[in-house]
Amino acid sequence: MKDITVEELLNLKDPIVIDIRSPIEFADGAIPSAINVPLFTNEERQVIGTIYKHEGQAAAKWKAMEFVSPKIPALLKTIKSHQTDGELIIHCWRGGMRSKAVVTFLEFAGIYAWRLEGGYKAYRHHILEEIPSMVPKKAIVIHGMTGVGKTEVLKILKKKGYPVLDLEEMAAHRGSIFGTIGLGEGHNQKTFDSLLFKGLTEIQGSDYCIVEAESKRIGKAVQPEELMDVKFKGLNMYIHSPLEQRVKHLVSEYVLPYEQESWYEEKITLGIEKVLKWVKDTEIRKTLTEVLNQKNYQEMILTLLVHYYDPRYDHARQDYTGEFIDVFADNPVDAAERIVTKLMELSIPPLFNHV
Repeated sequence: MKDITVEELLNLKDPIVIDIRSPIEFADGAIPSAINVPLFTNEERQVIGTIYKHEGQAAAKWKAMEFVSPKIPALLKTIKSHQTDGELIIHCWRGGMRSKAVVTFLEFAGIYAWRLEGGYKAYRHHILEEIPSMVPKKAIVIHGMTGVGKTEVLKILKKKGYPVLDLEEMAAHRGSIFGTIGLGEGHNQKTFDSLLFKGLTEIQGSDYCIVEAESKRIGKAVQPEELMDVKFKGLNMYIHSPLEQRVKHLVSEYVLPYEQESWYEEKITLGIEKVLKWVKDTEIRKTLTEVLNQKNYQEMILTLLVHYYDPRYDHARQDYTGEFIDVFADNPVDAAERIVTKLMELSIPPLFNHV
C-alpha cells in the first residue's frame, strides 16, 4: 500500500483528494477542494460506533462489512469518475481502516491511489503547527465605516496581484449582525483554519499581506494571535466614502439580491433584535422597529449606520498602533485605485503580475 505524508500531499500539483468520511465529519472540516465520497452514511457510522462500544471491535467490523459490501461497485465508480491526471489520494479521519480498505478495493479494480498517512487529523495538526510561522511580518490594513466596500476593495487588489487575505470570505461571514446573509451559516474554526492556511500558502514569498480591519472573532471563527499582532502594528488605510453611497452599497449587497427570499424577513428581524439590546435611545429603537415593520430597508440601513455602526467603529480603531493614511473615495473601485497609487508612492509592489 502506498502511503503519502501531509507534507508530500501539500507539495503535489493538482491532486484529487477523496475524503471517504461520513457527510457529518466532512461538513465539520475538510481539506480544501477535497471531494466527499462517504464510505458510510451518518446513520451507519453511528450504528457501527454503538456496536463497537457495546459488543467490541469484531462485531463492529462485521457490521461495517455488511454496510460496505453492496456499495463497493458504486463507490469505486464514483471515485473513478473524479480521476484526472493528478495523483489520487484517499483519506479518512486517522488514516485507519476505512482508507486502507478503499485503497485495497481500488487496487483490485486496477486504480492506483495513495493513502494519506494519519488522515484528516494529521492534516489539521500540520496546518495548525505551520500557520503561525507563515504569517507575513507586515500588514496593510484596510479600514473604513460599514458600507465603504472594503471587501470589494480587497477583491480588486487581489486581481491586481497584491497579496490579499480575505478573512471574511474564509469565515463565510461579513463581520456584521447580518454577516451571514446569502452565505449560509458561516464557517466553523476548522474550515476557517484550512482556508487561512491555503491563503497563506498562496502568498508565500511576500513580506506583507493586505487584510481588512476585523475584530479577532469573525462569525464562528477566531483569527490567530500572530495575525492579530501583525495587523495591530500594520500600515492602516482608512477609506472614507459619502453616507448615501454607503447606504446604496449596503442595499445592493444585503437587500436587493435576497429580499424576495422566504427566509429574508426573519433573518433581518433577528439581526435588528440583537441591535435593539444595545441601543439605549428610545427614539432610535422606535425608528428601527417602525422601518423594519414597513420593510423600509434603506431607511433601516441609514439609521443603523448613523446610530449603531459608525459610533462603534472609531472605538475599534484604537487597537491599531501603526500609521493611518486617509483615502477619500466615491466608491470601492475608486478606493482601490487610490490605495494602489499610495502603495506605489510607498514603493510597495504587487506580489504577482496582474491576473
